[in-house]
Amino acid sequence: MNKSSHALADRLRRNRERSWAMENPGAGTGATNVGLDCGWGTLHFANTYPSPEALAEAMRREGPGRRDIAFYVSEPHVMLSAAPLEMFLDPSHAFRLDLSTYTPARKARQGFTVRRLTNLEDAEALNKIYASRGMVPVRPDFFWRKRDSRAFTYLVAEDDKTGTIIGTVTGIDHARAFGDPHHGSSLWCLAVDPQTRHSGVGEALVRRLAEVLMARGVASLDLSVLHDNDLAIQLYEKLGFRREQIYTLKRKNPINERLFAGPVVETDLNPYALIIVNEARRRGIDIELIDAANGYFRLTYGGRSIRCRESLSELTSAVAMSICDDKAVSRNVVDAAGVAVPDEVEAANADDIRAMLERHSQVVVKPARGEQGRGISVGLTAEDDLDAAFRHAREVCERVLVEEFVEGDDLRLVVIDHRLVAAAVRKAARVYGDGKSTARELIEKQSRRRASATGGESSIPMDGETERCLRAEGLTYDSVVEDGREVPVRRTANLHTGGTIHDVTDHVHPTLVEAAVRVSRSIDIPVVGVDLMVPSHRTGAYHFIEANERPGLANHEPQPTAERFIDLLFPLSVPHAARQAARKKPNDSEAPCPA
Repeated sequence: MNKSSHALADRLRRNRERSWAMENPGAGTGATNVGLDCGWGTLHFANTYPSPEALAEAMRREGPGRRDIAFYVSEPHVMLSAAPLEMFLDPSHAFRLDLSTYTPARKARQGFTVRRLTNLEDAEALNKIYASRGMVPVRPDFFWRKRDSRAFTYLVAEDDKTGTIIGTVTGIDHARAFGDPHHGSSLWCLAVDPQTRHSGVGEALVRRLAEVLMARGVASLDLSVLHDNDLAIQLYEKLGFRREQIYTLKRKNPINERLFAGPVVETDLNPYALIIVNEARRRGIDIELIDAANGYFRLTYGGRSIRCRESLSELTSAVAMSICDDKAVSRNVVDAAGVAVPDEVEAANADDIRAMLERHSQVVVKPARGEQGRGISVGLTAEDDLDAAFRHAREVCERVLVEEFVEGDDLRLVVIDHRLVAAAVRKAARVYGDGKSTARELIEKQSRRRASATGGESSIPMDGETERCLRAEGLTYDSVVEDGREVPVRRTANLHTGGTIHDVTDHVHPTLVEAAVRVSRSIDIPVVGVDLMVPSHRTGAYHFIEANERPGLANHEPQPTAERFIDLLFPLSVPHAARQAARKKPNDSEAPCPA
């Protein structure tokens, strides 16, 4: 290239940088090339970069397992021209809250407290919430190092009764971070535990952050939210946020794949099938939908093709499936294998239930076949309507079982290839009074919250079992429940009837793991959800309840249930490095899978 060509190229570059600065009014008024390490990735303030090329170069330095974000992009088409194969326009809306006109809430929320992050336990709890929401985790020591930062504000919501962290939000003060002359700020990583019993946690976190920043004299609070996150958008608009013509750019990496690669499959797939299909797609496995509405699909890799219905595949034999399907048979099979089981009989009529109550003060009546908690009555006593419970079970299956009632927590253990992959305590649905709402209104509100958190898979039925639970508490559907009162509305912990699930994989007692693996081996089933009733998941006492041949893998995120399922179906799809590492480990078929 001759001197004149060099001069022309240099002049064009300078003109482009001047044009970029004019289109990004924040550029040049404070620090330049601002990128803040947020733990999950670097937040690049696009309006502080002198040119699209400079921002693109900074974005290229994104590390593995991180999600860098370029915010405050005013001309995305110009920016994308600098790296069209590496960047994409994030499908998010930007919102701004004018803190000079913001009105704080008049009444504090009841049942939880919003405070600053104070210890490493808080930081670890934040990561669990991030994982439950599919967000990039952050090393806990990063939060701890930033706890006294003038730029970052980490808030958490803590359940007043249990001390559990149920939500979090991060705020960045731009003036403190890089001398922003506009005195702006931004909100990131708003996340609420999907299992929490409280409503209004997200709103309380946003309000508290706004009030902290407003007290410092910050002028505005900005955020970016995915365009289809309707509930979040409704919240922000309710609080006074307004749409801004600001855009966000991200890199094309595996974490962001679903945002730039287009729809994965039909939306008719339920969450239990979708989590498997998405994992298969990530590995380049071919997917054929057979009946999306009912969760049927075929996976093909190389010369191997396997049909599945959610986590039930052709690798599960018809015999193993029939053993799980019949609760009496599965009980006998695992009993013979040395697994502890409760006392149980088959009932021909309600009189057999009464006979069992002479041996046990409380019993469980359930159909011999069935799933998702249908037809089950738990904790029946002689005072209850036993004839109605018998009829309720018989509506699901002709054969009715009566079982000794065992007090404790409902523990679900997912075993794949005779290894524990996930363990979770399932808790029955309950509502909490506010002194104004009836039991019916509280149940409807909790059902909406559970449906939102589970993609419509969970809600509390308004049936005889719920009515019986209310009656045991001295209530009816029309009773106003006093403020703060906890009211159980189901006795079974099934997610489909409004139950919640709480991951305990890292703390489950080895004896319980051994029992679950023994169940899987005795039934000879490659994928199974084993239900145990336990006084505590940290002790070895238990009673076997049932085995589920089609466990819902999506219920156990962030544990790698879908990954282990695909490993089982297609071992050669496992990355070579992972296969090599697995070969070096001791061959202990009953050890838990590493998370």
